[in-house]
Amino acid sequence: MTPLGSALYLTRGQQEAIMAITVTGNSLTIEDIVAVARRGETVDLHPEARARIEKCRAFLDQRIEAREIMYGVNTGIGEFSEVVLDDEQVRDFQRFLVYNHAAGIGDPCPEDHVRAAMLLRINVHANGHSGCRPEITEFLVKMLNAGVTPVVCEKGSVGACGDLAPMSQIALLAMGEGEAFYGGARMQGGKALEAAGIPVPGLQARDGLAIINGSNLTNAIGCLTIWDVERFLKQAEIGCAMSLEALRANMKPYDSRLHELRGFRGAVTSAANIRSVIDGSDLLTGKEKVKVQDAYSMRSSPQVIGAARDHLRWTREQLESEANGVGDNPIFLPEDEGVLTGANFQGTPISLPLDTLGGAVTMVCVLSERRLNRLTNPALSAGLPPFLTKGAGMFSGLMLSQYTADMQIVEQRILSTPAFTQSIPAAADQEDFVSMGMNTALKTRRILDNAHGILGIELIAAAQGLDFRDFKPGAGTRAAHAEVRRHVDFLDEDRPLHPDHNSMQSAVQRLDVLNAVEEAIGDWQTD
Repeated sequence: MTPLGSALYLTRGQQEAIMAITVTGNSLTIEDIVAVARRGETVDLHPEARARIEKCRAFLDQRIEAREIMYGVNTGIGEFSEVVLDDEQVRDFQRFLVYNHAAGIGDPCPEDHVRAAMLLRINVHANGHSGCRPEITEFLVKMLNAGVTPVVCEKGSVGACGDLAPMSQIALLAMGEGEAFYGGARMQGGKALEAAGIPVPGLQARDGLAIINGSNLTNAIGCLTIWDVERFLKQAEIGCAMSLEALRANMKPYDSRLHELRGFRGAVTSAANIRSVIDGSDLLTGKEKVKVQDAYSMRSSPQVIGAARDHLRWTREQLESEANGVGDNPIFLPEDEGVLTGANFQGTPISLPLDTLGGAVTMVCVLSERRLNRLTNPALSAGLPPFLTKGAGMFSGLMLSQYTADMQIVEQRILSTPAFTQSIPAAADQEDFVSMGMNTALKTRRILDNAHGILGIELIAAAQGLDFRDFKPGAGTRAAHAEVRRHVDFLDEDRPLHPDHNSMQSAVQRLDVLNAVEEAIGDWQTD
């Protein structure tokens, strides 16, 4: 679980002073979400946003008083949408709605995931179409700013009417119930709110559904994942550059002119980044003998990593659109004096790109493992010792490191099976197509966790290979090598490798290698 206020996942240039994020409903970025979820930056609700929430609620109250039939307000939900509730039932319905939907299972979500989901829900409310009381939105703001994080089970959402099960555990706190993390401890929700000085608002008509509607947690995890994948790809380019130097690669495939002629933006960026790491290397001067043409894993990295970059850009666009859109049902239109029912909660617009992003990360890792194979295979390593050990036979070097990488690759491939095609009808076939977006979000995070481990192993092998070379590497390569050596010593003779693997996986996750390289050569391109 990520502790609030930690610098985990942050580059040195992004560890600046905390400042408030103003929520407007239409201007939230992934950077804002990361700042609130992981750095504990405070949240302000824009006055115009509050005015829109108040206006929408006044409109809804008028309709309730006029006894207009509105889904989820004075009717049941799902298959029970035709059941009309009387006045007394309307008052109690939101409480029972939240109880029924708080049906998750499994371990608690990391706090940053839940905080991001709360921020996204606040931003939806800020558009002024959700129909909740302003007190509900402000309650979510107060919890974020005080560091009260509801305990939310990871599993239970199918991405149908949104992430109903996990968001209901957040809604429980609006009644002083449920559980929360506060001050480093897990406690009853009401006690956490009391300790933080936050009044319990209770739930009135529409309030509960206004908290739980929409694919908020799926999008929250997705937005944080996008931020992390952007930085993983930079580190993948560093690992590639180190391996290229260790393998004495021909660098002509990294000439910017080559990629500009084809025209894919991601490939142009990736080639430029890799070349910037190697800049200043003897490999670029002609001093080192290289092959006329290397294997695909050595010369097509810009095309492969670049394709992942291009897909990531679209994924970011989709998820930021969702973050600034309205995912409720029904949607209230006070300006037009209308109420629309629909399916804006449907998670497919974000689960589809997020699912294929997991496949893209796996693809980049397959390439990483192929370079690892060339580093350790004496038939392919351009003169490096077998398995990067000086004592072949007595010692096995990094032989088993490849096993570990391969295991994770296979798990990634299994996890890359699309979830968006796995719909199972629910709610008596009223919800007969669901996105399975939460499955997507969770497995994509797991793919990325594996990716950090696979890349960490490639970095270990590349550093070991460079130690056997006697030419001058690029400035970025030297910085990356030095950072690897801060965590993992040269493998002079065999030793247990699992501490090295785990240490480098953590270093990649913390962005240690990226920070070291950017400190040496300056910031570089993200897209």
